[in-house]
Amino acid sequence: MLLSISLILIVGMFMGWLCQKCRLPSLLGMLATGIVLGPYVLNLLDGSILGISPELRKIALIIILTRAGLGLDTSGLKKLGRPAVLMCFVPASFELMGVLLLAPKLMGLTVLEAAILGAVLAAVSPAVVVPRMVQLMDEGYGVKQGIPQLILAGASVDDVYVIVLFSTFVGMMQGESASLLSFVNIPVSILLGMAVGLAVGFLLAFFFAKVHIRDTAKVLIILSISFLLVAAEDALTTAITFSALIAIMFIGIGLQKKRAVVAKRLSVKYGKLWVAAEVFLFVLVGATVNIGYLGKVGAKALLLIVGALVFRMLGVFVCLLGTSLSKKERLFAMMAYTPKATVQAAIGGIPLALGFACGDTVLTVAVLAIVLTAPLGAFAMDLSYKRLLKKE
Repeated sequence: MLLSISLILIVGMFMGWLCQKCRLPSLLGMLATGIVLGPYVLNLLDGSILGISPELRKIALIIILTRAGLGLDTSGLKKLGRPAVLMCFVPASFELMGVLLLAPKLMGLTVLEAAILGAVLAAVSPAVVVPRMVQLMDEGYGVKQGIPQLILAGASVDDVYVIVLFSTFVGMMQGESASLLSFVNIPVSILLGMAVGLAVGFLLAFFFAKVHIRDTAKVLIILSISFLLVAAEDALTTAITFSALIAIMFIGIGLQKKRAVVAKRLSVKYGKLWVAAEVFLFVLVGATVNIGYLGKVGAKALLLIVGALVFRMLGVFVCLLGTSLSKKERLFAMMAYTPKATVQAAIGGIPLALGFACGDTVLTVAVLAIVLTAPLGAFAMDLSYKRLLKKE
């Protein structure tokens, strides 16, 4: 395992640096590192580290979501109001609708199989989007208009909505009836996650005011609580749950509201943690990509992904109708909502593992979506934000 960790960090950082020198997103190099070192090419990564890959990727997401919460300016988000809520589910719904229309004709799937494929594709990747929105907030681009806050919050909630839909469609494929309670759980889990996160953030702010400890110790406490929240969500078997990842982001927001100075210092600490976490996240996402499946992909699958993204961007455009955002700012939001990686890597193989007839097709399209949209979406954001957004 030590050799694998060494290879992930050294090769991943070098490839990321190389891509930056070529004016490409660093994550492109990290994804390529994971693909090459992973089990489907050179197979140099230890099986034990691949076995805990989902947990390691989740830790990286916890780090960047906490940092996002610690630096999130909610004043810009409040100005937008309605669009902020719509961005949580409308773009994903539009993309799902696009797949339902296109997949039966292009891929020969049934409507229910197309719904499963649509649910896999419809999630935006927080792993790609959140770090870039944090960078925008740090540099002051679009903050006054609330653009990075809007995209960051929407991307975090979007996944909860899509995963519930995916679970429902898989259940229907297995002969279960669709449960109304599972759909009710979507807004409830989001609201409960916000409430839990804010409560924990306020309590931590009070604790840090009374007990003086090093900032490093504070980071360890927040990380431990975040891990407990994720474990609690996984352990819950009730119909109504809460979203741990949203709770984690709102811990940072709650702490920022009550202890802004501490939140600012902790944000710097989390930024240092992210240097290593980012490498692990994208290299391990790359390691899940089986490029052997790409040989089975024809022009129809590529057309399906492009068509689905058009529907998704149309959904973002609808969400932003009636806002004061300029055409350039809306264009940026539409591009920023296209990258896919983490969710597709996590659930893309489930239909195949369950023995569904559409499983091979779903996994193949999911892999192609990662390879295509993660680097292109990141590249589009990195290349355009200084031209399309206003700097404070």
